[in-house]
Amino acid sequence: MTAVVPGRATRRVAASWLLFPAAAVLLVFFCYPLAVILWRSFSEPDFGVANYVAVLGDKVQIRVVLRTLRTALIITAATLVIAYPYAYAMSRVGRRARGLLTLLVLMPFWTSVMARNFAWYVLEQRGGVIEKLFDTVGIHGMSLLGSVAGVTVAMVQVMLPFMVLPLQNTMLGIDRSLLHAARSLGARGPVAFLRVYLPLSMPGVLAGVSVVFIMSLGFYLTPALLGTPQQALAAQVIGTRVNDLLDFAGAGALGAILLVLTLIVLAVISRIAAPLGSSMTGGADRG
Repeated sequence: MTAVVPGRATRRVAASWLLFPAAAVLLVFFCYPLAVILWRSFSEPDFGVANYVAVLGDKVQIRVVLRTLRTALIITAATLVIAYPYAYAMSRVGRRARGLLTLLVLMPFWTSVMARNFAWYVLEQRGGVIEKLFDTVGIHGMSLLGSVAGVTVAMVQVMLPFMVLPLQNTMLGIDRSLLHAARSLGARGPVAFLRVYLPLSMPGVLAGVSVVFIMSLGFYLTPALLGTPQQALAAQVIGTRVNDLLDFAGAGALGAILLVLTLIVLAVISRIAAPLGSSMTGGADRG
């Protein structure tokens, strides 16, 4: 008997059916609400771009957007500085130690969001542990609660796993014999790291940076609990417009502006990542 081998078209049809549940969920719970928000931002109270003009012409709204971008950049940079050596250590140790380090970095995922934020609330409040630590080194009255710095510290802790895991995944795939080869050719340890290891780890860096930055742009709960209305981020302003002012059109316009900024960041990161991917593929082919 001759076995029947499915053709390429049949395999594509089968693959499309496998994608159907995920595509349906994406359309119903993401694309449709997003389309409604965008439509209301252009159609209420009258059809046009009045809501966008109002947002872009309001100095307070612009200041909120810039504060949100600045905070997201600081969070991304701080998370990268902490996560890179941590992920590097995870790639160097044995399997048992790596499992322990992975367990430690994943612990925030297993803790309630509200519990984490209230724990930071207790630590950062006036008279809390952080203020007492600063008092011991001669810095008095340092209360982080209600400040952008306090929000940033808490969000760095929440975002850390999203930076560590892509970095670890990339670093585990780096051939360490390349570093030994660079040293055998006369490169010192730091030079070999900067010229060989760091470029090879850039895909993980870009993946972690993109995830952390984009998620930080839309964070709501942590800034709402640990910050103040005077230092509000974009998500808090959107929530106030919807819940208190019932200004769905204005909130949609501000949300659309954040979405455009997110797409710009993704485009920039993809442009940076494309040459890295092609150079690594070319190097692998030559090897």
